Amino acid sequence: MRRVTGFQPGITEAERRVREDLAAAYRLVASFGMDDGIYTHISARVPGRHDQFLINPFGMLFRDITASSLVKIDLDGNIVEPSEYDVNPAGFTIHSAIHAARHDAACVLHTHTIAGVAVASMAGGLQPCNQWALQFHNRVVYHTFEGIALNLEERERLVADLGPTARSMILRNHGLLTAGRSVAEAFILMHNLERACKVQVALQSTGQAINPVPEEVAELTARQYESGDTNRVEGAPDPYTREWRAMLQRLEPASTASFRS
Repeated sequence: MRRVTGFQPGITEAERRVREDLAAAYRLVASFGMDDGIYTHISARVPGRHDQFLINPFGMLFRDITASSLVKIDLDGNIVEPSEYDVNPAGFTIHSAIHAARHDAACVLHTHTIAGVAVASMAGGLQPCNQWALQFHNRVVYHTFEGIALNLEERERLVADLGPTARSMILRNHGLLTAGRSVAEAFILMHNLERACKVQVALQSTGQAINPVPEEVAELTARQYESGDTNRVEGAPDPYTREWRAMLQRLEPASTASFRS
């Protein structure tokens, strides 16, 4: 399969940076074992546009995605610049819905992992049983399973369940989703949500009683995560900048083909 190795003429510096971050997120998802073959998807809004977003070329492994191979589509699913690839129809359904309704969602990340699908399939959903899970205390929402996301009519219900402010969603019997104000936020939220699910599955497999966390402590912990005060790089508005920079270091030395190309 030929790899796309060049940006389209006239690309802005802002779009180049978003493409590089999005390609890095794909490779990090693969690196952490959160990919699912050629399925699931991550999208990022084209800077300065509310009607276009970037998504993976359908059929390419996440580990191989580069900034220039990402496909640019509009909210009707039309490919708006030359590409030899098409896009995953289910990916279009989910991501077009959120980008159309939530202009604050610069990046939408969706996974099907063993732990994530396990928790999504539990009647009780995510439990406040560990520090990672407490980041999402009263802040994760749920969407009922309606089959593979090919029905465009589902978009209205998906958006209604996500609401105007939620950043994390559990798709019942399906998987996990995060909607970040940056690629960094969407990825780090997903990384923590995935770890919260792994811990929950591990705990429940022991059959031991889980130590309860008082409601006031759970809410305090969620607010501590939200503030980002302990992580913020001075002068950087995005509190996820410090951790994102560290995550990118996982990719640079090992990549034989840079995600930035």
